[in-house]
Amino acid sequence: MDKRELIEKINKLKKEKNAIVLAHTYQNLEIDEVADFSGDSLYLSRQAANTDADIIVFAGVYFMAETAKILSPDKTVLLPNLSAGCAMADKINAQQLREFKAKHPDVPVVCYVNSTAEVKAESDVCCTSANAINVVKSLNAKEVLFVPDQHLGAYAESQLDGVKVITYPGYCPVHHAISPVDITEKKKLYPCAKVMVHPECPAEVTKMADFVGSTTAIIKAVKESDAKEFIIVTEKGVVERLERDCPDKKFVLINEKAVCDTMKLLHLQDILNALENNCYEINVDAQIAKKALKSIDRMISINA
Repeated sequence: MDKRELIEKINKLKKEKNAIVLAHTYQNLEIDEVADFSGDSLYLSRQAANTDADIIVFAGVYFMAETAKILSPDKTVLLPNLSAGCAMADKINAQQLREFKAKHPDVPVVCYVNSTAEVKAESDVCCTSANAINVVKSLNAKEVLFVPDQHLGAYAESQLDGVKVITYPGYCPVHHAISPVDITEKKKLYPCAKVMVHPECPAEVTKMADFVGSTTAIIKAVKESDAKEFIIVTEKGVVERLERDCPDKKFVLINEKAVCDTMKLLHLQDILNALENNCYEINVDAQIAKKALKSIDRMISINA
């Protein structure tokens, strides 16, 4: 079956089954051609919750599908490949978080949305890469625990006065591996390029940025900028979408290793298989979901 046939069959099944497809920004670009929404993970889950769809096919990774289920408990959520996990989310589980909290009693916990449902359930409030600073600030606490991303937590601390952010030693392997040398080498080749950095990168990298922000924020800033060259310091999928949407501008991926392998597991055939066979349904324990929803709702209320 060629690409055109796959797209036609997927779209036909979406209508028949009242289904929608969500595509994270790091996905293979072909997924966008059948996606109803594309973007960052929490945005996708919130958009899906506001639809009357019966089925959500989440082209992303496991924790994202869990979040979609938490926000849409009455909808069927399908993850087209159960091997699509997240190395950052896997850095911490509920027991490890309880042990971390025990070392710092009475300190509130901010949980990056890139985490499992059980970790969200053990946290006080969630955050995204876009609102982490506001969420930490809103707690009005001198100390805050931040899980699981040490780099995003450190970045939030660097932007706030008088708040100590105690981070769990987790990280995204793709962003963690990016170094100042990568930027220096690219700047030699593209001296006029603006350096656009995701806050999951180490502090020594974010300090070299012209702009630091989430994938959505980076894309928005690039589109609004008068500059013509950009060094994109995050996952390859962002570059692919910018090249598609802004053909008049030059985009340079920070290095060829900036690829999330699990995000690239999904293809159109996987979307079709999920819809045809209603397979790989994601469910979340009701009590865990209830607690996790509280931490998500608290975040939403902060940024309402």
